[in-house]
Amino acid sequence: MTGPVREVTPDVDTGTVLSGAQFIDAFRVEVGTTQLSAREACTRMVLHGPRWIDALTRLRNILVKPFGLKTSGEGAPAPHGMIGLFPVLSETPERLIAGFDDYHLDFRVVVDVAGDAADRRVTLTTLVRTNNLLGRAYLTLIVPFHKLVARSMMGDIVEPAR
Repeated sequence: MTGPVREVTPDVDTGTVLSGAQFIDAFRVEVGTTQLSAREACTRMVLHGPRWIDALTRLRNILVKPFGLKTSGEGAPAPHGMIGLFPVLSETPERLIAGFDDYHLDFRVVVDVAGDAADRRVTLTTLVRTNNLLGRAYLTLIVPFHKLVARSMMGDIVEPAR
């Protein structure tokens, strides 16, 4: 049985994923018997989420361009390819880590798939390390939107909206 998206206590090794992260949160959804890899879960969240998130991303790109910040993953190394605007940094069937480092902040998203065949769950953890005043200001502004976006994207893992 699938369940609602819940905020949970983050359970990742921040020292390994993004040492010095000042912000970390995690959301989890039960997906029941749905069989999927971390890449498939991430792809469903990023590429099949609500359309209003695409509009918000376009607006963000327009607003940050004058500050010289990266837009849509430009210039980011992607050893395991891209999922939407996220460069995939490492990947196993159970865990995918994506993100990039920028002038103002560095961020990572971790998608974990766990549980047995009858009781699977997906957890999305976000970590952010700010690098300067602009990064701290940006993080302060974006956190309320981030929580709304993360919850909405995760709601589409089992039944993609598009």
